[in-house]
Amino acid sequence: MSTELIALIDKSFKEIREGSIVIGRIIEIQPQVVLVDIGYKSEGAIPISEFEDEDIEVGNDIEVLLERLENDEGMVVLSKEKAAHKQNWDKIVKVFHDGGLVKGKVKAVVKGGLMVNVGVEAFLPGSQIDIIPPKDLTEYVGNIYEFKIVKVNDERKNVVLSRREVIEAERTEQRQAFLKDVNVGDAVEGIVKNITDFGAFVDLQGMDGLLHITDMSWGRVNHPSEMLTIAQTVKVQILEVDKEKERVSLGLKQLTPNPWEDIEKRFPVGDHVKGKITKLVPYGAFVEVAEGVEGLIHVSELSWTKRITRPSDVLELGQEVEAVVLGINIDEQKISLGVRQLEPNPWENVESRFPIGSQIKGEVRNLTPYGAFIELEDGIDGMVHVSDLSWTRKINHPSEMLKKGDELQAVVLEIDKESQRISLGVKQLETDPWEEIGKRFNVGDTVKGTVAKIAAFGAFIQLEDDVDGLVHISQLSEEHVTKVKEVVNIGDEVEARVIKVDKVERRIGLSIKAASYSEEELKKETAAFDALRPSSDLVGLEQAFQVAEEWRPGEENEEEEK
Repeated sequence: MSTELIALIDKSFKEIREGSIVIGRIIEIQPQVVLVDIGYKSEGAIPISEFEDEDIEVGNDIEVLLERLENDEGMVVLSKEKAAHKQNWDKIVKVFHDGGLVKGKVKAVVKGGLMVNVGVEAFLPGSQIDIIPPKDLTEYVGNIYEFKIVKVNDERKNVVLSRREVIEAERTEQRQAFLKDVNVGDAVEGIVKNITDFGAFVDLQGMDGLLHITDMSWGRVNHPSEMLTIAQTVKVQILEVDKEKERVSLGLKQLTPNPWEDIEKRFPVGDHVKGKITKLVPYGAFVEVAEGVEGLIHVSELSWTKRITRPSDVLELGQEVEAVVLGINIDEQKISLGVRQLEPNPWENVESRFPIGSQIKGEVRNLTPYGAFIELEDGIDGMVHVSDLSWTRKINHPSEMLKKGDELQAVVLEIDKESQRISLGVKQLETDPWEEIGKRFNVGDTVKGTVAKIAAFGAFIQLEDDVDGLVHISQLSEEHVTKVKEVVNIGDEVEARVIKVDKVERRIGLSIKAASYSEEELKKETAAFDALRPSSDLVGLEQAFQVAEEWRPGEENEEEEK
């Protein structure tokens, strides 16, 4: 046979056989390679690494891919892995076209997802691993799952998988089966899938149900995370089912008795209860008196006498407290509690301890522009209004006569139990000097005194027994006076004539310039003094610096606090 004919036969054999899968027999196992006979003139050598995780023996028949009939060394080039890959690739392509599923083992984490062995290497994108994006991809390595083939590139031999579509399809079937059989009132088990501020989503065999925060407990729940954790198995009750919208509402507290059903028997009004403070708010404190049952102590029910503005000033979160049941509203599931009711109300019999007209002694606790607060006993204050400090002196501010810490004697003038107010008076300890003012001061009398106050319209002169007289600016000098301080200053000793005594207005009109006037001249000055307009030219001793403000027991002096 000619050389040309042999070459042609060899070429023809290669075209038919190379690239095909053939059966070979293992004839020798060496440390690095396995020798395989395929019935050709020479053996093929396959790297032993292709037989990893496989028990092999001499004489075993195996399927191999015939890559080349002869290499440079005259040996047949074979591959067991490529034979398996070719067979598997054909299967993958068929499964892809048929829309079926394929099993595979996750081999490694790669950029953007996972590498999976499904007979051939395939890529599983991170977005297709699960319906919830996983945080740690390494937990999937080594596991076997079912996948849907979503893309095959025959040229590049690329395969893209999706596990998420498999899970979604399974959940759809499970969801339909669940909705078909479930009924309101059923108790079912599920796994907490997600937690939000308003509740938790529970996976019920492929169906997501909402467990709202208000249905978690009969008691107060500030956040769902206080009761549940993700992946926790929880037993719940079906509250509502909407099969068209595929929505399910769940309840946890409904699996336990409602503690509010017999609440009036368990906590009668007037009973003493103990509990733990669960929440502090500006208007009060919530107290858990039993599992699932809270009551509210309003800030106004904390003390009979102290004016508490914030409950957190006297109470702490988690503190054990005792209280009295004041009222129950079953419809709104509210219990009103009180702490001050644990002690007698000191205002109940306040009249018997401080009768009107009786004299008391107490410490000046606080000063305000309109009066002074006197502590009668712990938590009970009385107030001396600035107008009740003196019969005769015109007091602008109580600090002119008093300071904090002074011990003061006063008379009880009035008691208002409802408003919790006691009015006191200091001037009432003495007889009103204006009752007999006519016996002490008469028009024409010459008097001496000290300048006590200066106003724009004149100067107030302190006479004997703390009686004040007013020298109007027009009565200071024969000369025209623009400012009072041009003639007199506080503390100056002056001599003046009485030109007016008005018991109704409680004022004494004085004149320095008329000190040496005759009777006739004095009458003219009196007439001129009477002609002054009370609203602007002359202000009565009672009204000149009068302060009309409301007051409340226990209020602090705002200006002092600043």
